[in-house]
Amino acid sequence: MLVNELEEIMELHTERLIRLAYYYVRDLQSAEDIVQDVFIKFYNNQQKYDERGELKAFLSTLVINRSKDYLRSWTYRKIQVQQKIFNQQTIMRRDMLVQQDEKTLIENAILTLPLKQREVIIHFYFEEMSVLEIAKLLNIPESTIKTRLRRARELLKPILQQVEWEVLLHE
Repeated sequence: MLVNELEEIMELHTERLIRLAYYYVRDLQSAEDIVQDVFIKFYNNQQKYDERGELKAFLSTLVINRSKDYLRSWTYRKIQVQQKIFNQQTIMRRDMLVQQDEKTLIENAILTLPLKQREVIIHFYFEEMSVLEIAKLLNIPESTIKTRLRRARELLKPILQQVEWEVLLHE
């Protein structure tokens, strides 16, 4: 087989074979590598192929077998494990950044509140004190604490519309 004949075969079948390999391995780079390996193998072992008009089926079989070999390979398993770890780390980092950003937004919003509402919010949500405990600490009636909490939430709601803070979600 001449190089020109191989180039024609590659031009005719490459796209379809890459698509076939991709359906197996679900990774474009790996699919392209598999097809390249198949064409190299085909070129080096062309004497094993009998020209009977079945080239398309023969190449497809080579790609399928090579794809299955790849899926059983250590390289594939190693890549899968690395991707899972990387994806989990990326999600955790993104979540941590989002949480940190939201925490900063919430803290800044709380700092804009008048002192009476701010102190009640801080004690109730951050110190996790009950209304009764706050009332005793500040030496004011429980109803006043409840009123200040309600007013603080009302003031925070427009400021923190884009933040899903559980305090505002249950209101």
